[in-house]
Amino acid sequence: MRDRPDITPKVELLPGVDDAHPFHMISMTEWLGALPHPASTFSFQDNVLKVVAVNGWFRKYFSPDASEPARPQATEWRRRIVESILSGRDSDSFELRREGTLGPEYFYCTIGRLPELEGQPNLFLFTALDRTSDRSIVKNLRRELLSDGLTALPNRTGFGEEIEDRLANMSWPENAQFGIIAIDLSRFSRVNESLGPMAGDELLITVAKRLKSSLRQGDVLSRIGGNDFAIFAKLNNGLSDALHIVQRIRDALNYPIRLSDLQIRVDCAIGCALSASLTEDPEDVVRKAQAAVKIAKRSGKVEIYRNGVLKEAQRRFSVESRLRDALAQGGLTLAYQPLIHLQTGEITGFEALARWNDEELGDVSPAEFIAVAEESGLITPLGRWAAYEAAQALSRWDAKFGQPLPVGVNVNLSPIQMTRDDVASMFEEALRYSGITGNRLTAELTESAIVADPEKARKLLFALKDLQMPIAMDDFGTGYSNLASLHSLPIDILKIDRSFVTNMLDDRDKEVMVKTILSLAESLGLHVTAEGIETQQLAHALQNLGCWQGQGYYFARPMAEPEAFDYWRARWNFETV
Repeated sequence: MRDRPDITPKVELLPGVDDAHPFHMISMTEWLGALPHPASTFSFQDNVLKVVAVNGWFRKYFSPDASEPARPQATEWRRRIVESILSGRDSDSFELRREGTLGPEYFYCTIGRLPELEGQPNLFLFTALDRTSDRSIVKNLRRELLSDGLTALPNRTGFGEEIEDRLANMSWPENAQFGIIAIDLSRFSRVNESLGPMAGDELLITVAKRLKSSLRQGDVLSRIGGNDFAIFAKLNNGLSDALHIVQRIRDALNYPIRLSDLQIRVDCAIGCALSASLTEDPEDVVRKAQAAVKIAKRSGKVEIYRNGVLKEAQRRFSVESRLRDALAQGGLTLAYQPLIHLQTGEITGFEALARWNDEELGDVSPAEFIAVAEESGLITPLGRWAAYEAAQALSRWDAKFGQPLPVGVNVNLSPIQMTRDDVASMFEEALRYSGITGNRLTAELTESAIVADPEKARKLLFALKDLQMPIAMDDFGTGYSNLASLHSLPIDILKIDRSFVTNMLDDRDKEVMVKTILSLAESLGLHVTAEGIETQQLAHALQNLGCWQGQGYYFARPMAEPEAFDYWRARWNFETV
């Protein structure tokens, strides 16, 4: 316990108005001297402001000498006091800025009317509280709020404010425009994954410095996302100026960047959007540039925003949102297109194709929603769902038939899924859950999937062969495969792209291409499937050329699971094409 002191100070409450002490004969200067901030009293009579009394703080920050040279900071406080007095209000306040020895100083000033004395001019009390440190704190916090901590560039919010400032305060020639150039660093995630986040940060800092070196006076560079930058540019000559800046950006990023012991070449996607006028909402122009850069990521070229692109971006956003819900709620289905043995007419299998009919969007084409899935990262759950569902369909058909069907199902693999997912584990689980053997589930992958990362693709393909799964190379002839890769990889089937097959009877070059692929496959011991067979003449021509398998609308369109089973039952042991 704390000891209680024997003597405690006597504390009296403050007296009320009626008990106030009698008036002390203290001068006004002494009253002001008791205040810890600048203070003074003024008289105002016949439109003339006169100093009555000041304290030391006032003398330090505000010169009461009317003969002082009329610098703005020396006369501004007088003008503001007169304005406040002439307003007729009993009290008023304002902020005053003056140039100090260490930079701008800010004061919160008040002016109040004192009680009138008979026969005396009106007196006014002026006080000024130093708010410089408060303003400095607010300025620093605002800088942190509006800037990127890594590169010190404006962030997305700061970029918007910088644009508004330029539009309001820069001189703009007649018919001038402004443009937004969006820049997305390609394969930035690989640097983070392989070298670590510190190397990624170093790369971003270096890129920011190089981009800044390509700017003109008045341009604004911002980091608006993880690996996304944007430039605001004044365009006196429209698109010509924008393309000139793009070329400067490319030149700045043309030389490799050294990280640790590695030299990394930075590739980027660039999209541009030009304002229709200076009154156009800058946020709309930024969104248009971001829509253009997304197209540039797919095309590999500089893209200029066109009318309708923003609607396309909004459509893609809607598709992504609805697709996410569809995957979570089982809103997609698989359709099955038969694969026909061209020499016997028997059904050797089916290709599983994802289909989506949405309550709000209606029928969404696979070309659209698969592209959105690859861009958004939804391709991994989509690919897993397709593999599991295809294997389960085979299991249900076996149960319905009473024994394993002599058919399999082909499942398509996205290059992005191959990069991000453990595909071998996915197929192993699909086979185990369904109870079917690996030789009935064929993995279809494109040439681009192999070219993107040959070593990773090689490991995956051999892992799939360990599961006894056949492997088909889809869209063969449209990519960059060479004989060496075909010979060294465990590929079983080449699928000739429909662009060669559909018009081969009318195009001599395409017919030669088909014959060459068939000859190549025969020399390598591979089977060949021809896509896009839409007429009997095409089927017979490919049959005569010795093609092993075909698919196309001539045989059947993709159909639902029950219809596919019925189609197989109807054609079982059917031997004519």
